Amino acid sequence: MIELRNVSKTFRVAKRDAGMKAAVKSFFKREYSEIHALKDVSFTIGDGEMVGYIGPNGAGKSSTIKIMSGVMSPDSGECIINGRIPWKERSAHVREIGVVFGQRSQLWWDVPVVDSFELIRDIYRVDAHTYQKNLNLLSDMLDIGEIMKTPARQLSLGQRMRCEIAASLLHDPKVLFLDEPTIGLDAVSKIAVREFIKALNKEKGTTVILTTHDMQDIEALTERILLIGKGQILLDGSLEELKSRKSHHRTITVDYAGERLPMLANTEIVKDLNGHAQIRIDTQQVSVAQVISQISAQAEINDISVEGESIDDLVVSLYKEFEI
Repeated sequence: MIELRNVSKTFRVAKRDAGMKAAVKSFFKREYSEIHALKDVSFTIGDGEMVGYIGPNGAGKSSTIKIMSGVMSPDSGECIINGRIPWKERSAHVREIGVVFGQRSQLWWDVPVVDSFELIRDIYRVDAHTYQKNLNLLSDMLDIGEIMKTPARQLSLGQRMRCEIAASLLHDPKVLFLDEPTIGLDAVSKIAVREFIKALNKEKGTTVILTTHDMQDIEALTERILLIGKGQILLDGSLEELKSRKSHHRTITVDYAGERLPMLANTEIVKDLNGHAQIRIDTQQVSVAQVISQISAQAEINDISVEGESIDDLVVSLYKEFEI
């Protein structure tokens, strides 16, 4: 169980203008500004939940993850994970969490990956039987059997990320923090990582907190979304609730005989060129059937398709709604 109650964090940042004069002035009298990274952040995540923690850059996601992982303490508020305060009981806490940062590595670059695994085993004091059992399981599920013998610096990004995930799970953590776990991966590697995370959650009941800008990861893995902006939780709900709240827009793609469509009432023509058009509508103003009827009355339709808003469009609309 993860509980955050009224967590706040403020950073004091030095600032100065450009130029030598400003640099000399700041040496004698430094000016500071305060950045309120988190403001009374509160939420609860149950055991075994998979939650997407989303928001624009600078929203407070990383600060929250650092507090929950015990790297940083808040200025005020409470954070309790599995009955412990992360930054006060850090040694015991880190034995029950795993952390994967897509842009940072916990593997030693110049040695085979398996050597890094063995060092991690010693750091977490994992007994030989548990280590070997987990290593065999992770090796099979992530398909890293052969690449474990290769130095980390010689691996592709997709191979390294699979090894990073394995390294974070060797000690059987109850909670897994994933920060951009599929950044830069090709489509095949992304699917492999997503399938593994879903299998891990199903088989071991691991709680997963996913922070990412890749909304396909959110849609594939999580059922609940926490939206943070300007240091505050703005939305806490299921993905289905978000879709039902925001998904009244449709995009109609039509191939027709002719060069240009006539003006259509209550629609936005996104593209119209050489008999191919994309039309965006708000179903609260006009129905799909009405628009198709308007088109067919004035042009011969060869092909037509209707699509709802993508998860990316939904999230962008949220950012606009909350002005973040």
